[in-house]
Amino acid sequence: MPIKFGTDGWRAIIAEDYTFDNVRLCAQGAADLMKYHSLAYRGFVVGYDTRFASAEFAAAVAEVTAANGIPTLLCDRAAPTPVIAYNLVAKDAGAGAVITASHNPATYNGFKYKPDYGGSASPEIVEELESRIAAAESSGSVQRIPLQQGIASGLLEYFDPAPDYLNHVASLVDLAAIRNAGLDIVVDSMHGAGAGYLAELLSGGSTRVVELRSEPNPAFPGMAQPEPLAHNLEPLINEISDRTADIGLATDGDADRLGVVDDDGQFLTTLQTFALLCMHQLDTLGRRGPLVRSITMTSMIDKLGAIYDVPVHETPVGFKYLGPVMMSEDALIAGEESGGYAFQGNVPERDGILSGLMLLDMMVKTDMGIPDLLGELETK
Repeated sequence: MPIKFGTDGWRAIIAEDYTFDNVRLCAQGAADLMKYHSLAYRGFVVGYDTRFASAEFAAAVAEVTAANGIPTLLCDRAAPTPVIAYNLVAKDAGAGAVITASHNPATYNGFKYKPDYGGSASPEIVEELESRIAAAESSGSVQRIPLQQGIASGLLEYFDPAPDYLNHVASLVDLAAIRNAGLDIVVDSMHGAGAGYLAELLSGGSTRVVELRSEPNPAFPGMAQPEPLAHNLEPLINEISDRTADIGLATDGDADRLGVVDDDGQFLTTLQTFALLCMHQLDTLGRRGPLVRSITMTSMIDKLGAIYDVPVHETPVGFKYLGPVMMSEDALIAGEESGGYAFQGNVPERDGILSGLMLLDMMVKTDMGIPDLLGELETK
């Protein structure tokens, strides 16, 4: 069966179609794509999530890219997709890959290819990548060296992806104000790669962060799949009620999506969340610039655009469409109905961690809780 990429990467059932041989084919296709476009010298970043054997699949990718003479940076731990994407840009790499199936069920894993801008690969890039993967399969031309040989040659090294990302997002919101706001926040990492990030960013002040399901577990017990929707967030909703917390924030398996529960234990739809994030940019922060939404996203965005006299651009579903428009229009924010939101100043990619920080920033700057902010949004 040919390897075909969906709205963001290739995903398949582990040990059925998702095998080491097929992952190496993806890596060889990526290497050939980079060499053709003279990007190999800039290097390749490889990251992975907490799913079954993700670390081993990531190592298999690094074995192939290093064998192709491409300097390769391999994450030394599981990390969120937006963290890996930011590191790719910060290190001026030519491309990268993330081993993740995002919010799919536990039986799946995946391969996300990231071009040098750190976002989802555009349809044109995906088409070329698929053709090069097919060519590698038909010719049997996959190259591979052992990890230790790659390290010894200087072509492969491990790195910690967290510090650069943490320093970066700290510059995009007023962390000091959030840390000292005295908020009671519950974070549900859903056994995924986002565990620890919000807690570390918000530590050191009067704000308290309690983290649920922070330990990696590739079985994702108690949920159909690690997707931050109401039916998967019963532990978060119960904890908010027990603690009378101010807000609950949930990130999916690779932490590129956000789910939100207010202080009454009510789950916000992704339409409400994105509209709040747009209102934060335009009203609370007083910024002006285009907004980008997928075709299935709420028309509230169009109404906000009209109120604040900024253009709104509509795209098909998937960040492989939203990201390029976000870049070409220098948009303030982009969002899709699945709970993925991207922000100017960051990579043109969904970021569940930064999305959560933006909502907290809005609460602190307005001194309002989520229900009151929703009331203001509805009034507008």
